[in-house]
Amino acid sequence: MQTENRFFDDLARLAGGAMGAVAGLRAEFESLMRQQVDRMIAGMDLVRREEFDAVQAMAAKARLEQEALAKRVAVLEANLDRSRRETTDGS
Repeated sequence: MQTENRFFDDLARLAGGAMGAVAGLRAEFESLMRQQVDRMIAGMDLVRREEFDAVQAMAAKARLEQEALAKRVAVLEANLDRSRRETTDGS
């Protein structure tokens, strides 16, 4: 009877060790996969979300400024045309 208990104790230790080894292999596999994915992403020349959002905000601001400048130029051109007409009509 004592040998059966010892057999099951040894079997339980063996199973526990195997489970620990499997957990270690899983952690190692996940680590290797993360490294591989990081290498792939680094090679793709991607941008981080924060950088993309910053550039997008800068582009939106530049577009608003460009539209405002286009309106100012249109007003100045209209004033210049009017001034030229008044000069030629008055002469």
